[in-house]
Amino acid sequence: MGKIEWAMWANEQALASGLIYLTGGIVGVAGQFRGWEYAAFAVAAGAFVCLLEYPRSKRSKGTGVERTGQYCFTVCVKAFGPLTRNYYVRAFLHAALCVPGGFMLATVLGCVCLGIASLIYLVAAIRGEHWEPILPRKEVPKPAGSINKPPQNPPPRPPPETRRKRVEDLEGAAYDNAIDVTADE
Repeated sequence: MGKIEWAMWANEQALASGLIYLTGGIVGVAGQFRGWEYAAFAVAAGAFVCLLEYPRSKRSKGTGVERTGQYCFTVCVKAFGPLTRNYYVRAFLHAALCVPGGFMLATVLGCVCLGIASLIYLVAAIRGEHWEPILPRKEVPKPAGSINKPPQNPPPRPPPETRRKRVEDLEGAAYDNAIDVTADE
């Protein structure tokens, strides 16, 4: 069994909870509910969490599929250095951002989801994981003559010892049958 990469799960959870938090905040502000100031905070916090969590981290194996348009966000997150790369900081940041969302019904779901993401980031930090940017790879061109001679006959191909030999290789016959053929009478 492979080792669980908790940061990958925390990233997906935090991105989804940021969107939920943002949506709940928009509903709270648009409805002018009691305590709509908390909803306004949820709009700002949800947008911040989405911007912070949009770029995926490179996996421990060194692989990783980046999201569409991730590069510009990766540069921004990378610019803040250890403040955004350290998962302890992210865990406590998400925990602090989710507290005001608990005071209003429209933002409670985003608050709970962000709290769960905070706990998952804390587990990732305890296990020693950290954020690594996925940088674009440089394409290495393949050499032009890599296939010397493509196969002439379609698959399935017989093993080389049972194939017919070409006429150019033989002197007298049109082909040489590798298996002896005798007629039994």
